Amino acid sequence: MAAVRMADLPTSDIDVLVVGAGPTGLMAGLVLTRRGVPVVVVDEKGGPTRESRALAVQARTMEIYDQLGLADQVLSGAYPVLRMQIGKEAPLGGISITRLQQGETRFPGIQIFEQSANEQLLARSLAAVGTEVLWRHRLVDLIDDAGRVVALLDGPAGLVRVRARWCIGADGARSAVRRELDIPFEGDTDDATFWVADLRGVRGLPDKSMAARFGDATFGVAFPLGPAGHTRLVALAPRDDVDQEQALAAARADLGLTYDGVDWFSSYRVHHRVATAFRKGSVFLAGDAGHVHSPVGGQGMNTGLQDAHNLALLLADVRQERLDAAALGRYEQERRPVAIMLVKVTDRLFGLIGRRNRRTARLRRRVSGIGAYLAPRLLSTRFGRRIGGYLLRRHIRTVAGRRLASLYEPSSGHYCR
Repeated sequence: MAAVRMADLPTSDIDVLVVGAGPTGLMAGLVLTRRGVPVVVVDEKGGPTRESRALAVQARTMEIYDQLGLADQVLSGAYPVLRMQIGKEAPLGGISITRLQQGETRFPGIQIFEQSANEQLLARSLAAVGTEVLWRHRLVDLIDDAGRVVALLDGPAGLVRVRARWCIGADGARSAVRRELDIPFEGDTDDATFWVADLRGVRGLPDKSMAARFGDATFGVAFPLGPAGHTRLVALAPRDDVDQEQALAAARADLGLTYDGVDWFSSYRVHHRVATAFRKGSVFLAGDAGHVHSPVGGQGMNTGLQDAHNLALLLADVRQERLDAAALGRYEQERRPVAIMLVKVTDRLFGLIGRRNRRTARLRRRVSGIGAYLAPRLLSTRFGRRIGGYLLRRHIRTVAGRRLASLYEPSSGHYCR
């Protein structure tokens, strides 16, 4: 077989190359295209994800979808989470998420809108504005060539080159872009094993509510996927080599949950890692390529979507000479602290509760009992609502970034100057 010369390969020149067409990469591609920035989005998969994976769309992400004119489509396909229950018998019906967020956002509560649904929505929207994803294109090499990024891709028709002004690595926790940049992915992996199952006909859980259950040996968090007890349950495994039968038996015996059927089951370790840099020259990392943490808080997909939104707007501003190129430093300044904060919070939380011993189990039950009693009572007071509103405002400002909050008018969805 004759050797292929680089100079003979078909080459595309583009402003932005996005590697990875999960929610993060698709969001970046959509925002860039709508802002008039030529972009190529590639992914080695054959199409959008079919599995549910991430579930929750938080209020700040809903505001971004609103700016893009997609909020109604999310709401029409989502299942709302309105409350949080701690323990089996939650005083006052648990914590009202919507009441806590009322007045702070137009989208109070949490929307269960699976990763696959997010990807399909974003891919359709991207195609509608004229940008098609190049599926089955795997990144082979990435180099800097006189200030431009040159990517070598292996696709269905063979090797191709893409030369871009900037590149966004949105290709997940095992990011090939991050490896090509030789950026360390620092952090650790929890000792404990967790399992996740999508269940049908679950009984003993409130409707449209998240629920945290604490047993004698383990604990679990349940997310509603739909009516009639359609539920995702994430729980601490009783042992590292747990199988489906053992895990679900523990859920019945220790957490007091029963169910009719199992759609999907898997076990995993929780990783807490952040890339030491989110940028190297003209290449940026976003989403899981830059940070991973526990999925229990429902923030992973959201932070990726928010990373992409922030970065795409910055690149568009620089491309259209609204900002100097030095402004691109804001991306890492704004988004990496968010990732570090989330990793620290989840790392500390799981360091406290993610252990399989009787002492930790007793502590979990005591803390959950106190929290179940005090939290809804405190948050129902004027003082509690003020504290809750402050924390939500602080969270929204942090994840949005100061720059973006001043540039967009959420009610109109228009980019403001």
